[in-house]
Amino acid sequence: MTEVEHAGRVGVFGATSLVGACLLPTLVAAGWPVTAWTRQSPGPDADGVQWRSLGDAAAVVSSASGQHIASWICVAPIWVLPAYFKMLEAHGARRVVALSSTSRFTKDDSSDLQEQAIARRLVEAEEQLQDWAQQRGIEWVILRPTLIYGLGRDKNVAEIARVIRRFGIFPLFGKATGLRQPVHAADVAQACSAALRSPTAANRTYNIAGGETLGYREMVSRIFSALGRTPRLVTVPLWLFAAMVMLLRRLPRYRQWTTAMAQRMNRDLVFDHAEAMRDLSFRPRPFAPSAADVDEKRR
Repeated sequence: MTEVEHAGRVGVFGATSLVGACLLPTLVAAGWPVTAWTRQSPGPDADGVQWRSLGDAAAVVSSASGQHIASWICVAPIWVLPAYFKMLEAHGARRVVALSSTSRFTKDDSSDLQEQAIARRLVEAEEQLQDWAQQRGIEWVILRPTLIYGLGRDKNVAEIARVIRRFGIFPLFGKATGLRQPVHAADVAQACSAALRSPTAANRTYNIAGGETLGYREMVSRIFSALGRTPRLVTVPLWLFAAMVMLLRRLPRYRQWTTAMAQRMNRDLVFDHAEAMRDLSFRPRPFAPSAADVDEKRR
């Protein structure tokens, strides 16, 4: 696949996700007609986007005759993709870009068993995609973003903002100097679009990190600023943090919180994205969340 072949249609899995919300207008602006697939009731076609229901995968395969879609992007969890391999084949897929996560590296030794399971699912799904694509002569590109944020819909920055909004403070374990590279969903979407076009990206994996490296404490302070508040950071011992997490997990919005999150506050989670800059012209923004990025109403 060459860079000039991008006039064809692109199929998108996970079109209603956070990254998907940024990806669709990015693709349309780049000249791609889009077919967006969703498990939800599809909305009306508009702005260069056709909406289609995934429904039953077998039914989708049987209806694919004559519908050629060579380029695909999966911004849904990568582990859902193998269920649709036959669908991709039926549509004549030639390149598949899939979003994984650097969590496959940072959570493999987590003290939380659920986080370990997530890391294993990411690894296994990446391997499944590569094996399937190589056997069929289909090009694949895997992007592994760091901590994604944006539009008030993420489970990272937006979650911290909700705690601040609710309690007026944010608890930290220890010095909380672990380094982070938050990456905006719109920048991830740009990388996905570029990965469709780049001839050098075929059959490669890329780390997708934010444009700035900063400590966890500083990251939280900037979230306070985005909310128009003076930072109020409270350092607590691990046992107290664990007790607070147990209480927070009783609330639906904080059920994914774990003590492993506290332990990672002092761990550097930094990845080199020089290859993405070289092959995908990836130029992520520094971490300066806007009011929209922490606006709870936008979730």
